[in-house]
Amino acid sequence: MSATVLKPDSQPELTVRIKRLEHGKNLDLPRYETALAAGCDVRAAVIEPVTLKPGERYMTPTGIAIAMPPGWEAQMRPRSGLAAKHGISCVNAPGTIDADYRGELRVILINHGKEDFVINRGDRIGQIVFAPVFQAVFEEVDELDETA
Repeated sequence: MSATVLKPDSQPELTVRIKRLEHGKNLDLPRYETALAAGCDVRAAVIEPVTLKPGERYMTPTGIAIAMPPGWEAQMRPRSGLAAKHGISCVNAPGTIDADYRGELRVILINHGKEDFVINRGDRIGQIVFAPVFQAVFEEVDELDETA
């Protein structure tokens, strides 16, 4: 696995290994749509269109699996355009993908809108943001400082 390195502008660089699954063939891999985008878009790897009725949830496959180095997580987040235009969001936003998870990435979409929403193959359905993770060491104490 690749380690984090600092680029000259002090931004961390992260190498994420990605595996395209069989049902993800011929789909674009995640990518940043603009130069300073925080999240990279992921696409629906549905074989046939899926209709999401108002109030329904669907674990939408992406056709990819990833591997990050220790000390990192991926956060699956909704796309603001889908939320604003159609009321489509992620149920557990942000959804955490741990560094040791190797299964398929899925986006749990929910339709908060008033009309059916159709998920088509290749639709941009979510975005991934990568973030460093620190595991806490817990120290039990008898008392804590007062809240200011």
